[in-house]
Amino acid sequence: MQRRPFIKKLALITSSFTVMPFISYGKMDFPKNSALKFIIASDGHFGQPDTDFEGSHKMLIEALHQEEQVDLVVFNGDLIHDDPKWMPEVKKVYDTLRFPYYPVKGNHDRISESDWEKIWGIPADYAFIIQEKYGFILANSSNKAGDYLCVDLDFLHRNLEAFKTLPMVFICIHISQNDWTRHGVACQEILNLIASYSNVRAVFHGHDHDVDSIMLNQKKPYLWSGHFGGSWGSPFPGYRVCEVGVDGKVVTYLKSMKEGLILNGHTL
Repeated sequence: MQRRPFIKKLALITSSFTVMPFISYGKMDFPKNSALKFIIASDGHFGQPDTDFEGSHKMLIEALHQEEQVDLVVFNGDLIHDDPKWMPEVKKVYDTLRFPYYPVKGNHDRISESDWEKIWGIPADYAFIIQEKYGFILANSSNKAGDYLCVDLDFLHRNLEAFKTLPMVFICIHISQNDWTRHGVACQEILNLIASYSNVRAVFHGHDHDVDSIMLNQKKPYLWSGHFGGSWGSPFPGYRVCEVGVDGKVVTYLKSMKEGLILNGHTL
């Protein structure tokens, strides 16, 4: 399996957060044979004024179509930039993907939960299983007003309990449920619940455009994807790939969508 060159770099955060416990680069050992490959792309901000949002989305779709054997893509929040008129338009763009995809609601996706379900065909809080052994939980962390919220504890607990016999569970939440970044929220009950399930392999966040690496809480890895659109953040817009080997090994790495370079990566 051919791999592109690595760029080693620190997670991009403001100087006021340089003391936070980010891990800039971990050891990666790619699985020889992948049983599951999925991609997390966040913060496209379709419709944001004074940005080339159509160009960034086109670049992302082209980059994703260069990936091989992708099982699914998750768009992890801030699909649009505030104005609800853009939601049906961004869906048209996502529908050009050759892979199955799932959306997560973010704070700039300012439509009601009922309108969300009408457009996307799934509720804002949604969980599913693929290949009969990998559970995915997509949890809403905002509302129509764009508030930063803790996710629904009952929804999360119910699905973690339903998935507890699965080998692996992955959770996608737009807004970090810890205040360790500028734009996170403090939700200790959520963190404790996630930590109590041994099969939760990773939690993926968007929202913080300038964060694209990993943090640990109670031994659980929390990962960010930077951004692929919007007006601010990392100078390397991209997306996160996660591969699960047939042997159970899991690796994740961030890729630049323009150059296709691996920017950082970790074995989970």
